[in-house]
Amino acid sequence: MDLFLRACHAAVLDNDAKALAASMGLPHVSLLQRANPDNDTHRLTINHLFQILLHTRDCRPLEALADAFGFELVAKKRPAPATLPQCMIAAGKEFAELTITVHQALDDQHVSQTEKAAIRKEIGHVREVLDLFEQSVRAA
Repeated sequence: MDLFLRACHAAVLDNDAKALAASMGLPHVSLLQRANPDNDTHRLTINHLFQILLHTRDCRPLEALADAFGFELVAKKRPAPATLPQCMIAAGKEFAELTITVHQALDDQHVSQTEKAAIRKEIGHVREVLDLFEQSVRAA
């Protein structure tokens, strides 16, 4: 918990606390007091944390929180948007390839390790095209 609170404090201090406080609609001193992990009388709220992350794009608090629970924070690479018809064509193609791979694997009533790897590879392709589709819908 201490590393998380210190990461929140560092995100405030390292990102022009006065400007950050103004964009959050807080007095500068109030933000510094709330973010200070050694001040037991003031605490950041979830809303404050969200605004700090939003305005600074400093992910150290999220990284510390993820680390405390045994996870690692990794930025997601977003594909460039495409047209919705292009996305439909790509999704249909990838689902068809997944379907064919699964049917071929089931032909002999046994799915080998090689066939499982091929299925997982096709599932990855489906996920990629769905990410593209989602990004394209957001941009449309």
